[in-house]
Amino acid sequence: MPTVTGAESAKDTKTATLNYESFLKLLVAQMKNQDPTEPMDATQQMAQLATFSQVEQTIKTNKNLESMLQRTSLQEANSVIGRTVTSNDGTISGVVKEVTLYNDGIVAMLDSGAKIVIGPGVTVK
Repeated sequence: MPTVTGAESAKDTKTATLNYESFLKLLVAQMKNQDPTEPMDATQQMAQLATFSQVEQTIKTNKNLESMLQRTSLQEANSVIGRTVTSNDGTISGVVKEVTLYNDGIVAMLDSGAKIVIGPGVTVK
């Protein structure tokens, strides 16, 4: 039975989380350690809270975009199963039995056992 499998890296998500957590820690530390005789004015606090909100929304938007991109890639990968593909140089050809989705592209396993990267120049029939 044809299958579609996914292999993803959490590197980008981890980096975004670290940046988000670092920002939050810095903001809290700054508020805790402010001079009580000269507290941060309300305008500065509001600006920092707005920045915090923007960072949070940007991270959520990025996660949604990544999810949409992954779904699109899975649909693309699924669409080649059972179809004949030929490499851009014409040396490899066969019917796709299985595909594996990686962060940087799709690798198709052909009925002959050969593997081919689905990308520019590959013919799909």
